[in-house]
Amino acid sequence: MTTLLYDGSFDGLLTAVFEVFEYRYKDVEIFSKNQYHQENIFAETHEVVTQTEKAERVFKKLEENIGRSGIHQLLKVFLSEDPESERIILSAIQLSVHHPHENILQNYADNDILKISKICKSVDRERHRMTAFVRFEKMQDGVFFAKIDPDFNVIPLIRKHFKDRYQDQKWMIYDLRRNYGILFDLENCDFFYPDEKLDLDQYEQKFHDEESQYQKLWQRYFIKTNITERKKSKAPYSACPEKVLEVPDRKEVM
Repeated sequence: MTTLLYDGSFDGLLTAVFEVFEYRYKDVEIFSKNQYHQENIFAETHEVVTQTEKAERVFKKLEENIGRSGIHQLLKVFLSEDPESERIILSAIQLSVHHPHENILQNYADNDILKISKICKSVDRERHRMTAFVRFEKMQDGVFFAKIDPDFNVIPLIRKHFKDRYQDQKWMIYDLRRNYGILFDLENCDFFYPDEKLDLDQYEQKFHDEESQYQKLWQRYFIKTNITERKKSKAPYSACPEKVLEVPDRKEVM
């Protein structure tokens, strides 16, 4: 058994896949470095150095075999953070290489392909939920801030939606669970990675006066309406309809 360890990036994973073919590994497994816990003391480990050229060659081969929509499905599997994501992505790529003229992602008789389909549906639902119900809060500096805690790592999938929709204001979306986010400054929409998790207590102190008043009003409203007849209903994501984000036609993001 040979264990390939990569840096956790999608390019790193594609580089690892390239090296599976390059070195003709047969009995192989791929793990992100920060997720790897050695269990097989007899396994030989190989550290993968991410190389854009190798990743690009795998990408182009996949584009020929399964198209960009197929690559996007594999990306969703990667972003799902499923414990088996590397294994089933490798399995799908190997199938596409061995059957270049077949749409292998529709071969649901294969267990790995079936799992890819199920994972993609789950990730799509979470992406839909994030684009529909993210609520922005106005800060003292005029930036609109939203915190989210999605089940999957969907920030790369919702980035284009918010960039296209909110081009006239500065905003940022922060993933509480994964400690990173996206920031739009009216020109660029970039990922940001804080050194430490954001202090939400300090964050709340930076609310704009209007937002602070809104928060107090909403808390008061919620307390008054929290009666027995209402306890079975789900609390709304926002008391202010104009702050609830509508869902546009589904767009694929690459």
